[in-house]
Amino acid sequence: MLNMRDRQLDGLRAAAVSMVLYAHFFAAGGSQIGHIGVRLFFVLSGFLITRLLLDARSATQFEPETVLKSFYVRRALRIFPPYFGMLAVLWSINLEGAREGWFWHALYLSNFWYALKDAWTPWILCHTWSLSIEEQFYIAWPLLVLMTPRQLLGRLCVSVIASSLAYRFYWPLTGEPSLARDLLPPASMDALAAGALLAVYRSTTMSWPRWMTVSWVPLSIFSLALLWARSASTGPVPDWLVWIGLEAVPLVPIAMLVGAASTGFGGRVGRLLELQPVTALGRVSYGAYLYHPVVLALVVSAQAWIPFNVAEQGLARLLIAGSVTLIVAAFSWHAFEKPLNALKRYFPYVRPNSGVGVVAMTTTQATDWLAGQKGERQHAVHLSGERTSARKTLQASDLQ
Repeated sequence: MLNMRDRQLDGLRAAAVSMVLYAHFFAAGGSQIGHIGVRLFFVLSGFLITRLLLDARSATQFEPETVLKSFYVRRALRIFPPYFGMLAVLWSINLEGAREGWFWHALYLSNFWYALKDAWTPWILCHTWSLSIEEQFYIAWPLLVLMTPRQLLGRLCVSVIASSLAYRFYWPLTGEPSLARDLLPPASMDALAAGALLAVYRSTTMSWPRWMTVSWVPLSIFSLALLWARSASTGPVPDWLVWIGLEAVPLVPIAMLVGAASTGFGGRVGRLLELQPVTALGRVSYGAYLYHPVVLALVVSAQAWIPFNVAEQGLARLLIAGSVTLIVAAFSWHAFEKPLNALKRYFPYVRPNSGVGVVAMTTTQATDWLAGQKGERQHAVHLSGERTSARKTLQASDLQ
């Protein structure tokens, strides 16, 4: 059974995927809330991946080769089957022109595909940009965590965050922003590294730095103000300022939210995050994220047989497309993903040659099981705006 901290992190996944569904199914014109959900998923992913690697590194029986092999195999078992299953279905029926650039998506290079084209086509696979970011992160980050001297890991994380922020401040100098501004890896490494830094910090102490305890409330309020400003027509100069603010300002509150849930909220917040429906949604959130643009395309195409307006953003679309998405995700989890996940037991991070090794292995396996539910791939969809209002809303809600 998952302990309290893991149940609450699943609760955060549920919150993040709910933001995505709200932005892509309900909010008129899209909503930046969906992108905040993506950022929450990135922080969760960076935190969980780094935490399990640090757990494995601390074990008596630690062997870098064993950890790396197990990490990549276990990630493949969790991520690849549903992802390539979705791609295979879309290829076979060419839904919404999904065959265009298909091999880029199959190679987890979707972010580069859309950045080079500077257009969201095919729109039905726009959400794979964030999956590609995560996969690129998974390739390099375990090597850095396991090979970097322990005392330098925090500095490494800070350097990545600083480089990502510098990348953002470069873009206003280039004139009109392109999709590359948001899709190239540096655009998301700050959130992933913020989660990693949280894991490194929490491996030594449970207390927060004073500057974070003092700043998280005003930063949260400022983030809400920026969300409001983003929804208004603010002109070109304020727009890029708001964009940078919404990328950077919420990071501290999000990191503190993840850190608090990792040790366990008390009171009403803790009880809410641990409600069974909430944690159940968190467990299937990867599937909900992965399939919801496909469900949206099918629901919109079936408008003639649906007595409610699902062709546009609104309550009917949220209830119908959202319900179908959750049903499909739940079926995928129980019939497809969960049985494959069971194979992870053959790939422990630490060889169970001693009692100490077994304990360390069990801890990391529990953590990794949690990470596999979708903190690692929970992101938002950015479906494009070419032919239907569905595409227009999804394209605008995430990265713009």
